[in-house]
Amino acid sequence: MVKKFSKSTTYYWLTILFFVSFTFCVWLNNVQLIIPQVSIGNLVQAQAIDADKLVNRGVENYKTGNFQAAIQSWEAALKLYEQQKNYNHVTVVSENLARTYQQLGENEQALNYWDKVKNYYGSQQNWQKVGRVLTEIAQVYSNVGQTGKAINFLCGASDIKNIENLTCQQGSALQIATQQQDKVGEIAALGSLGETYRLRGNYDVAIQYLEAAKKSDNQTYNFAILNSLGNARASRAQLWNLRAKSAQQQSVLKATEFQQNANNDYQQALEYFQASLKEAREQDNKSGEMRSLLNQIQLFYRSKTISLIPQNELEVNIQAALGLLDKLPDSVNKVYSAIDLANLPGVDEELSSPFTQCLTKSKLPNSQAKELFNQAIKISQRLEDYRSGSYALGALGHFYECQEKNYKLAWEFTNKAIWLADQKLKAKDSLYLWEWQAGRILKAENQNTKALPFYQRAYNILEQLRSDILIADRDFQFDFRDIIEPVYRQLAQLQLEFASPNISNNKELNKPDFNSALTTINSLRLAEIQNYFGNDCILTAIENRNIAEVVEENSAFISSIVLKDKTGIILSLPNQETHLEWIDKSQETLRQKIKDFYDGLIRGKRDIIYSTKDAENLYELIIRPLEKYLEAQKIQTLVFIQDSFLRNVPMAALYDKIDKKYLIEKYAIATTPSLQLTSTQKVNFKSTRALVLAVSKEIKIDDLLFEPLINVPLETKSIQEQFTNTKKLENQDFTISNLEKEIQNTAYPIIHVATHAQFGTIPEDTFLVTGNNDKLTINQLETLLRETNNNSTKLELLALTACQTAVGDDRSTLGLAGVALQAGAKSAMASLWSVGDESTANLVAEFYNQLRQPKITKAQALQLAQLKLINAKTTEIDIQYNHPYYWAPFIIIGNWL
Repeated sequence: MVKKFSKSTTYYWLTILFFVSFTFCVWLNNVQLIIPQVSIGNLVQAQAIDADKLVNRGVENYKTGNFQAAIQSWEAALKLYEQQKNYNHVTVVSENLARTYQQLGENEQALNYWDKVKNYYGSQQNWQKVGRVLTEIAQVYSNVGQTGKAINFLCGASDIKNIENLTCQQGSALQIATQQQDKVGEIAALGSLGETYRLRGNYDVAIQYLEAAKKSDNQTYNFAILNSLGNARASRAQLWNLRAKSAQQQSVLKATEFQQNANNDYQQALEYFQASLKEAREQDNKSGEMRSLLNQIQLFYRSKTISLIPQNELEVNIQAALGLLDKLPDSVNKVYSAIDLANLPGVDEELSSPFTQCLTKSKLPNSQAKELFNQAIKISQRLEDYRSGSYALGALGHFYECQEKNYKLAWEFTNKAIWLADQKLKAKDSLYLWEWQAGRILKAENQNTKALPFYQRAYNILEQLRSDILIADRDFQFDFRDIIEPVYRQLAQLQLEFASPNISNNKELNKPDFNSALTTINSLRLAEIQNYFGNDCILTAIENRNIAEVVEENSAFISSIVLKDKTGIILSLPNQETHLEWIDKSQETLRQKIKDFYDGLIRGKRDIIYSTKDAENLYELIIRPLEKYLEAQKIQTLVFIQDSFLRNVPMAALYDKIDKKYLIEKYAIATTPSLQLTSTQKVNFKSTRALVLAVSKEIKIDDLLFEPLINVPLETKSIQEQFTNTKKLENQDFTISNLEKEIQNTAYPIIHVATHAQFGTIPEDTFLVTGNNDKLTINQLETLLRETNNNSTKLELLALTACQTAVGDDRSTLGLAGVALQAGAKSAMASLWSVGDESTANLVAEFYNQLRQPKITKAQALQLAQLKLINAKTTEIDIQYNHPYYWAPFIIIGNWL
């Protein structure tokens, strides 16, 4: 979508098979490539022209990147062959048409042709051809985001960690190629599997498949294999970088190791790209040479922090690419190459998406960049390729928007890009970019009313594409905050501003705009969670409801949206009243206030006396403006749908300096990541059955030491007293295999986990510590619970009482917020930090005691448990437990009823 040249290797696997087929076509017809003396537009009517000549004319057009002309030639030839009932030739031409439509992104037409081709070769029992066609079909599904389906066509086995001794399913592309001893088909299938797993973010398996393809040592294909290996290594390095950052935020020793892994992968990626460049030059493959140069240029920017590529080498590569550009024949790839070169940022720029962020300084002079953009536009026009033309025009519009602030020209080129992208609705991935860009241009000129429809259309397109781009390509997950999230935030800001134009005069909110803003904000919540987990399992829980439909009596929803210069706090009440208040603090100022508050709570581990100053400040900003509405409606429960770093706030500990009470003393409190993902059905906990997973001893995982939780036995004992039919897997008995066996045999409405649970920046670093020095990732837990649990008894509550989120990292709390959803539970009771004290056992015991009382909700049960610690002075428990460090981290997530 945005990183076009990084995806071009995928198309090479098509080309491998493509020209094998073309050679067959040319030799079969045994004719020379002759240019007919008619215009392409009249080919269909030119019945006198020999069909074979049309086929070869199409081949020449394809080789030069003129795909539209190639299609017209072949479709004319196809009609002639059909009239002659020459089905063998019909099939060959259909193959060519399928591949070319795929190159143009018209995947539905490509699949229609491939189905016909597969059926024909199957009827002829030409299994080698069937296998190759299956690889082609898999490529189409991979390109549209259906990577699981692509893997089924290629091999069948998808949930693997190691390909050694892997047996592909009968009838899959790789199985057929191996059985038929088809080396070309085998290389294409292995390469396609590598690319597909890379898109899924499973880089280890991707690299294994690509290394297997590399073993063929076939000079024709080595260039493509090396490029794919370079891309896979570079992507894995990016993942290691994220893991290093997450570990560093949690002061984990593994941070250094993770960073070294990233450095090693970057180094290996460079070596692969350099080798691919050498191969391309030896084969005089100028298109391949350009691809390798661009990959090395991109790698410079990715690996700047370790100075992998010297700046003078970057300059050499850029000049080589610029010089090579003029030698390339016109093609779609040439268009994207020109755009990529024109968009290069200055060496000191921190930029992940040149199409959505403004450069402070470009690498090339403005005049040279404009020349490249215009060259790309002219080539796309000659090729009649809407998709690449849309990118070229949009990129030039973005240049005028950012670099020259020439909004008139920016508007002109952006509108042309929209028109091209909208043709046949085949380029939605670029259409959302240009609709958004048009909205930004109008907004910059203070034409907000005109800007709103463009933002709305960009949002609508993203809602259609979101699942594909967030699940299918891990690279987009990395860049979510730059290329997707801003559309939602900017649209929500406009909608809220239109909903409250005269809020200072106490006029009522504009309901349609306000409801639209709530919908946009809720969609952002869904996108964030889907982006974090990188799968669509959570989508099975979606219920299309608005807040007004589910607000319970005596309950209120408080939503937030963090913007650059202010933060919106939105209150929804049972009588369907809605109110909007703005916190007029910059994003960074508010973030710092929250960090100060959080740090003050954490210090409670050593400080007996707690200063409520920071808690008071946040209460005044967030709650005080809403108090009169809450009191008027006699609200008892607050349900927060928080945004960004506000998810880090243990709302229970906000302090009302007037009433001298914590917020939890006034209201029961819950949080939910998204209303659409939250069940609002009341549950009575009459069951006596619970599963307890506990680790109290010291555990070491990957050189990371987890200290013993000495009070866990007290915690588990209290649960066993409340639920007489409790099964406990403790210490060495708590293993992944034992857990799987247990939940296969018995359905548990409550699973209580009393072990270290770490929530990191990415799902790979989000896991539970098991008793055999192993870790159970949240994705593994989800798989176990969804695949083995008995649906007759739904998992109502997942309790995690020793969680640790990365301080200052709102992505880690996003993982915590989504844990119940990912595990398939209606609710979770979890902690923002691990207390590791007897106080937790006291809180857990009281929570379950209250939960079993009639008419007590989960939020109220936790409130009463927290109040027991707050009132420690009047009870028999330790007086220090009234410090919020001991009770504030515990939260109810999801269904609060």
